[in-house]
Amino acid sequence: MVRRDELLAADAAPRSIGPATAAVGPLRVLLLAFSLLLAGCETISYSFWEQFGYEKRDFLISNVEAAQEAQEEAKEEFADALEQFSSVVTVEPSELRDVYDRLSSAFEDAEDQAEEVSERIDDVENVSDDLFREWRSELSEYDNANLRSASERQLKTSEAKYADLIRAMRRAESRMEPVLNAFRDNVLFLKHNLNAQAIASLKTELSSIESNVSVLIREMEASIAESESFINDMKQA
Repeated sequence: MVRRDELLAADAAPRSIGPATAAVGPLRVLLLAFSLLLAGCETISYSFWEQFGYEKRDFLISNVEAAQEAQEEAKEEFADALEQFSSVVTVEPSELRDVYDRLSSAFEDAEDQAEEVSERIDDVENVSDDLFREWRSELSEYDNANLRSASERQLKTSEAKYADLIRAMRRAESRMEPVLNAFRDNVLFLKHNLNAQAIASLKTELSSIESNVSVLIREMEASIAESESFINDMKQA
């Protein structure tokens, strides 16, 4: 299946900038985009979507929503990985193989989702750079000084809110790698030590991992809330 964000790219380089699904009206838009892909066209520019009324602001909102969704899913994947890890230290050695398999799978899912989160945040940064650059350059095109001043104030407000958003996103992102490293180490250790001694060793790791996951989830929730606020502000503006 071709994802909507894979159908779009900015003028200079490929990147995910698709408008929100709810905003896409005519089926012919998607059919045309898909036909271009089949014809070998690797990128579809902003100008393509602007023909249908979609501006960089729409693309930014869409990408923030996608990043928000990716973080929600990451929360679930990390919580599941923690649950599987917690179950390791309570099972009988005879059941360790099955529990290990579930833990390994949960870790891989969390790792994949962490990568998805990072990609979505990159998409947000790419489109925001394009949006704010265009906005700043267009200030010089105003003839009416009052309108120019109003637009400049709105730009500064939007940039400040965006700065809070991307800071929260990157802060949450930075919490993922230490947790993944801890999971990875313990999954590797358990892979070669499916015995009672391994269970005893992992018990000492559980408290630290629980604490790190708890901090990660709090940061994720803060980032998600910041995303929601930013989306609402952009839509109102």
